[in-house]
Amino acid sequence: MDNPVLVEVTRGNLIESRHRGSIAIVDETGHLVFGIGDVEQGVFPRSAIKVLQALPLVESGAADALDYDEAELALACASHNGEEVHAKTARMMLRKAGLSEDSLLCGEQWPTLMHDIIQLIENKEKPCPLHNNCSGKHAGFLGLARVMGISTENYVDYDHPVQKEIRNVLEAMTGEILGSEHCGTDGCSIPTYAIALNKTARAFACFGTGEGLDPVRANAAETLFEACVNEPYMVAGKQRFCTDIMHAFKGRAFVKHGAEGVFCASIPELGFGVTLKCDDGTIRASEVMMASVLDSLLDTNDEETAGLSPWLTQPLESRRGKQVGEVRPVKDFSQLLKNL
Repeated sequence: MDNPVLVEVTRGNLIESRHRGSIAIVDETGHLVFGIGDVEQGVFPRSAIKVLQALPLVESGAADALDYDEAELALACASHNGEEVHAKTARMMLRKAGLSEDSLLCGEQWPTLMHDIIQLIENKEKPCPLHNNCSGKHAGFLGLARVMGISTENYVDYDHPVQKEIRNVLEAMTGEILGSEHCGTDGCSIPTYAIALNKTARAFACFGTGEGLDPVRANAAETLFEACVNEPYMVAGKQRFCTDIMHAFKGRAFVKHGAEGVFCASIPELGFGVTLKCDDGTIRASEVMMASVLDSLLDTNDEETAGLSPWLTQPLESRRGKQVGEVRPVKDFSQLLKNL
């Protein structure tokens, strides 16, 4: 099944590029409210499900035992820019667990923004695992291991107790059986599992509402939801979709991107979860897709509209900063969403 073209890129008066994709919008019962493309295909959700991977940290009591605040919990769910505030917060999470950055197995990574790269160079420093966009997630894994009283060695391995806990949560939330045959290795070295789009969307519907979850897990989901929407800068950072949208919508929506053009969202007031995939893995197209979904589902006030608009249709600029085209949803896609 070929997924439809959902986003197009113009240059002048012509369409230069096209992006295909699929989207599943599901309620907490698993009912498909809206589907376009192959919503049953197995997709690696990558970093889009970090908030689900953080559930064991909270529901086990480890987050309370380590006295993690909302900024630290948000960082545990983050794909951050590696800005100074992100690196410092990850370091503090590790210190609370009696560990250092030497325990991180996510790998070294340069910060996203040139300003932060230059700052490191001027200080004669090199990037370290704290700058890795997944350092908060890994600090959370390590904190969980410490409170569980198990080894922090090789905590990224498929058979490590931390990863088993995460796998159990993902299976319960999605209804999928996630064995080694569904497993790949994420960029930060942890297991990642191919899950049907509609199953992941259902997990996010339940995450945002608590419906169908036992009281302990529902409370953990609410705690993480509130941490992310209250501290959106920790989830991503400057000039990032997730931060801008959650800041503008102030708790009406949780959004999280993953590598290779994946996005997930929870919209509690509607009881919906959303998962989408841009086939070619392009983030600009997946941002336009998610912005289009939010624009169609939610009645927005002036602040929300202002936060959403720059992502809904993105300008294509020359090196001199002159707009020469745009990245926009195709008309058929926009029309379908209007019927929701």
